[in-house]
Amino acid sequence: MNYRFQNLLGAPYRGGNALVVNNSLLISPIGNRVAVTDLIKSETITLPSQSSTNLRRIAASPDGVFLLAIDENNRCLFINLLRRAVLHRITFKHPVAAAKFSPDGQLIAVAAGKLLQIWRSPGFRIEFFPFELIRTFTDCNDRITSLDWSPDSGYVLAGSKDLTARLFCLKKSTKYIKPFLFLGHRDVIVGAFFGTDKKTNKVCRVYTISRDGAIFSWGYSEMDGNFDEPSLASEPESPGTPEQGQGNNREGDSDSRVKKRKNFDGKDATLDLDDRFQLHRLKWELIKKDFFMQAPAKLTACDYHRGLDMAVVGFSNGIFGLYQMPDFVCIHLLSISREKITTAVFNDLGNWLTFGCARLGQLLVWEWKSESYILKQQGHYFDVNCLAYSPDSQLVATGADDNKIKVWTVSSGFCFVTFSEHTNAVTALHFMPGNHCLLSASLDGTVRAWDLLRYRNFKTFTTPTSKQFVSLAADQSGEVICAGTLDSFEIFVWSMKTGRLLDILSGHEGPVHGLVFSPTNATLASSSWDKTVRLWDVFDGKGAVETFPHTHDVLTVVYRPDGKQLACSTLDGHIHFWDPFEGLLMYTIEGRRDIAGGRLMTDRRSAANSTSGKCFTTLCYSADGSYILAGGNSKYICMYDVADQVLLRRFQITHNLSLDGVLDVLNSKNMTESGPLNLIDDDNSDTEEGVDKQVRNKLAYDLPGSMPNHGRAVIRTKCLRIAPTGRSWAAATTEGVLIYSMDESFIFDPTDLDIDLTPEAVDAALKENQTSRAVILSLRLNEDSLIKKCIIGVSPADIPAVASSVPVKYIQRLVEALASLLENCPHMEFILRWCQELCKIHGNSIQQKSRSLLPALKSLQKAITRLHQDLADTCNSNEYMLRYLCSASDAK
Repeated sequence: MNYRFQNLLGAPYRGGNALVVNNSLLISPIGNRVAVTDLIKSETITLPSQSSTNLRRIAASPDGVFLLAIDENNRCLFINLLRRAVLHRITFKHPVAAAKFSPDGQLIAVAAGKLLQIWRSPGFRIEFFPFELIRTFTDCNDRITSLDWSPDSGYVLAGSKDLTARLFCLKKSTKYIKPFLFLGHRDVIVGAFFGTDKKTNKVCRVYTISRDGAIFSWGYSEMDGNFDEPSLASEPESPGTPEQGQGNNREGDSDSRVKKRKNFDGKDATLDLDDRFQLHRLKWELIKKDFFMQAPAKLTACDYHRGLDMAVVGFSNGIFGLYQMPDFVCIHLLSISREKITTAVFNDLGNWLTFGCARLGQLLVWEWKSESYILKQQGHYFDVNCLAYSPDSQLVATGADDNKIKVWTVSSGFCFVTFSEHTNAVTALHFMPGNHCLLSASLDGTVRAWDLLRYRNFKTFTTPTSKQFVSLAADQSGEVICAGTLDSFEIFVWSMKTGRLLDILSGHEGPVHGLVFSPTNATLASSSWDKTVRLWDVFDGKGAVETFPHTHDVLTVVYRPDGKQLACSTLDGHIHFWDPFEGLLMYTIEGRRDIAGGRLMTDRRSAANSTSGKCFTTLCYSADGSYILAGGNSKYICMYDVADQVLLRRFQITHNLSLDGVLDVLNSKNMTESGPLNLIDDDNSDTEEGVDKQVRNKLAYDLPGSMPNHGRAVIRTKCLRIAPTGRSWAAATTEGVLIYSMDESFIFDPTDLDIDLTPEAVDAALKENQTSRAVILSLRLNEDSLIKKCIIGVSPADIPAVASSVPVKYIQRLVEALASLLENCPHMEFILRWCQELCKIHGNSIQQKSRSLLPALKSLQKAITRLHQDLADTCNSNEYMLRYLCSASDAK
């Protein structure tokens, strides 16, 4: 039962700003979580930490070690990216629109409303007050929208909603240093950046970009005569509270251009005036005005690369432009979508551009020199309705209300193909045996078969009259396909080979929302809202052979992997278990109280007293049938032991308060005469903040039931599937597709422990070359590292003898260890010899215990299949080289 959150699929980007650290790690917010994508290895992971609401802003330290994640409630997480752990937390008092680390990594600039706050960056040390506020600037008249640091970390350039940009000096002097104002724009400042000289790396210009598509270039002419000598802003060791400068007395200095100062710690430091320009003393002038000429579209995102002196801008019509500065030469002007670009950023080298579109859930990484995509990911536009695991557990297919089907690689978290032929919502998916064929059912009245090798729709199954399909099943041989309807209450049967309609099964009096074939025979089970579960003999054409009545509507039905048990959930929150052969009710689990939790904003009763919607809409057996997962209209997913009918564990799928149904108790202070405060939309400036709320609400009403609370999505689980290997399971939720995998951390769970059984005894047996005894002792101790160590310690010649000495009760644990080794160990032939000998010696025992060994055998099959694919790809890529080498040797 030891599952933990691993990854989030189906929603690569939902708004906020994206970052690229260490030139290859793309960091993007996904709701209240953070996703990290390795652009070199083509892998993505989602950090386990969660914010209280959707993330609004993220910032990374220059070395890529620390991450600052700020949500809509102004709560900030300080995360160690390497350890994936939250180090510190802080809550800001004002909405944060921008945050950025200084180039030396010692300070953090935070735009909190109208205030510009300078904080000392926390480190790895455990401190009572990890965040220390050093300076607060209150000069802006409206909300600050953008920030940029000078290369020496001594100045901050802040763009504001008051149509100005200000240059702030972090060095304190004897008198107040008023920030320099860059004026002239006619719209909100979207970005303000320092430009540097490529040879000296000194600031030589400033660029300000406004929302109306104007970019102003600023330069300086001469220094002001009245000069104050400031102290240094910080030292790399530990910046603290800054002290006042030394004044204008320049006597006693051996060199008039080198000044002695005290840093934040009170230590002596020198300031070379040639090395550090006093930017606040320069006379800045407007050099040039340029315009992007994209009206009426608004400029919504921008970034500047100092090394290349290039600017990238994104607009509300989906067009982006790349410009060489300061000559304002357009290098690229392309369209990537019809929706607003919400983030645009360079990587460190400047050869990759990252774009994000919140409305489409689209994230792109584009190499502008070769004009090719490095990464192109797009999530589902609406909630995911259904999902399916491939037989080898390497792929996950998802279908959603946006009429699209996406196939994801579980190990990398990437979508590699999207099918969009359906014209209405996709409601059911099913993988055929062999991994290369996927079936889908839709409300558009078609069932389609997809080829995962050629990526095409090779067969379409239709009905004489248009129907709406909501369930799908196929028999074990793959010859017969069945689909249940929403409107006519019938089940249609087709032949997979010919595509012809074979039969129409009638008898239900409500929508057929559950459909599944028995794993052992050709019996078809169907569940309907007419309060019945029916069994059908599809091949003999006898119609319904058994009917199981219930007192409430039946929502879904599943078979146990051995075919000897049937489970179905009803509208009253119960799970019923039936014997399909005897037609008897075995037992019932009352799960209403287990799934209860979460209160909607429109609910008049508390979550404990509310009885509406407390039921399971999706069920899934484990690979060995010992437990069952159940989810529905709740924030919880429940795991039950089937034999004892007890709740083993509840998984809370999210803590995101931006979704409805997460809070158990509502705050009465937020209740007004017009209803809950969170449902009153009185902000008319939504178009600047990412997703347009008015458009989002309109789309929500276009889909009945998707967002009933004025555009606030309701947390729910629509589909659950356990991988055939039993090592992971997936849940299609409002947040996306959550992947939970078996926790690999150390857990002491011995199989047959006694006082003499210790790791030292295992090591002693290995040293004495008693490999058979060492393997058995490690299996009894059930410690993964010791089992793998003993397996590797066996010589190839002794494998048959050691395999024959392993008791049958340890076979499952040994197979699991072999599957894990095969995925990571370089000794492929050695591990395959182990597998071969186990099958030869314990073949009969494996067949007798097939039900309990099924997850372990599926894991082994997955590892062998993946290894075979990798070797095949390597051989195919080297085939030409091998032919060339052979022909060259023959010529000699």
